[in-house]
Amino acid sequence: MAYSKKLLSPGEEVVSEFKPHWTAILGPLGLTLLAIALVVVLLVFSPAPWSFWGPIAVAVLWFVVTIRKLVDWMTTDHVITNERVIQRSGFISKAGKEIPLEMINTVSFNQSVFERMVGSGDVMIESAGETGQTLYSDIPRAEEKKNLIYKAREERMLTLERGGQGVSRAEQLQILSKLHDEGRLTDAEYEAQKRQVLG
Repeated sequence: MAYSKKLLSPGEEVVSEFKPHWTAILGPLGLTLLAIALVVVLLVFSPAPWSFWGPIAVAVLWFVVTIRKLVDWMTTDHVITNERVIQRSGFISKAGKEIPLEMINTVSFNQSVFERMVGSGDVMIESAGETGQTLYSDIPRAEEKKNLIYKAREERMLTLERGGQGVSRAEQLQILSKLHDEGRLTDAEYEAQKRQVLG
């Protein structure tokens, strides 16, 4: 699948990339089996007009409902980089969500019994800013991905604490303020690093 390097900023590296778990297409698979059964019933037991038009109507309905969901699954990519968490989806029209790692407050995961058996789950990211909570569903190995996001976030924060390579002054000041508010920087450290950023 290889996330395009053109979409990465200078110095940004992909940590992990993956598609939604295969269980996300169980619904379309179930609809396919139901459509096949319905076509067989219509062909065998329906009077003349329904035995011709019925299967065609079922096939068109199946195509509209199922193919869209399959294409959505095939064209959705999740990417964790050393700077952000990205979700991109779409074939003709595209949509995307990005959360900078330094804006992430907490990451949690949730799995039903079935999801735990098949190795999928949901990951919830709570971030500062306008987005608040972002839910990512059908994530393969959800707990592992949660831990990976935390690790990438911690490494990003350390990088920014050491000089904020590739980050604007305003972003550096915002990050320093957040670290100070979290108690990770003392007042003296905060003031010293703030003076260093402002030059």
